[in-house]
Amino acid sequence: MQNSTILVIGGAGYIGSHMLRCLRDAGRRVLVLDNLSTGHRKAVGDAELIVGDAGDAALLDSLFTERAISCVMHFASSILVGESMSDPGKYYDNNVARSVTLLNAMVKHKIPYFIFSSSAAIFGNPDYTPIDEAHPARPINPYGRSKLMVEQMLEDYARAYGLRYGSLRYFNAAGAHPAGGIGECHEPETHLIPLVLQTASGRRPSINIFGNDYDTPDGTCIRDYIHVCDLADAHLLLLHALEGGMESAAFNLGTGEGYTVMQVIEEARRVTGCGIPARIEARRAGDPAVLIADGSAARTQLGWHPALSDLQSILRHAWAWEKQFARAGADFPAHSHIN
Repeated sequence: MQNSTILVIGGAGYIGSHMLRCLRDAGRRVLVLDNLSTGHRKAVGDAELIVGDAGDAALLDSLFTERAISCVMHFASSILVGESMSDPGKYYDNNVARSVTLLNAMVKHKIPYFIFSSSAAIFGNPDYTPIDEAHPARPINPYGRSKLMVEQMLEDYARAYGLRYGSLRYFNAAGAHPAGGIGECHEPETHLIPLVLQTASGRRPSINIFGNDYDTPDGTCIRDYIHVCDLADAHLLLLHALEGGMESAAFNLGTGEGYTVMQVIEEARRVTGCGIPARIEARRAGDPAVLIADGSAARTQLGWHPALSDLQSILRHAWAWEKQFARAGADFPAHSHIN
């Protein structure tokens, strides 16, 4: 299906824009659907962008009628855990209800493949680490529950309608494209690595460390970081596998190794050459001490081998991106592009 089109929903966002570049580098035709509520038009570059919502049934009907779309990749979820606690309705509307509308449109038009951007948040507090696909799913917040609900819906749609899908559970996406032009740009920003680098560039006065009394080597939480380009590669491999006849499946994406918060900060000091002031704060409720993925299923079944997910590469690419912001003094560097 090389000549068919891949619809990238949320392609103007962080992971979606990297997926867009990965698909185009692989010679695939792409179409972006994004309502630009959190995405950035410039991140799409010269790819075709339709400004619209994945919950707009009439728009989806038109797209699926007029375009030869073979696969939908869905990156348009709301992702802030804290916000999901204070405004769960937003998460069940955007992440769940609009996914129902999307899936129904796909079934109506016989779109064969769906790739879903899921999350390690479906697992909740882990019983063991590394976390494999057999780990019980017990999400502890509406964000995680919304992701799990979509995964459960996909099982039902596959069984009833023959839709073939893949769900990819990310642990901690990080980094930026090595060639520049696209990277992480959230408002508000909640992820550790961009916050650390914003402190290094002077856009923040310090970085907060939430708890230093966990049962870890230095008392700070351990997380498994995966380079955003390695995530995109996993999606492309999953697309190839589905097109090649693989049955529907879900995979955890991570390196199987973790870094403490302090290790991230210390390595960022080395990469940037900056002091990066840090402040110890109280623990946040619901933060597990260790979250590490068992990514062996993706390696054996998809042939996925993350190439850029060592901490130094992640920080080096993210720092190059952050320096563009520091120079531009704007929400999104004016020279951003996708080749």
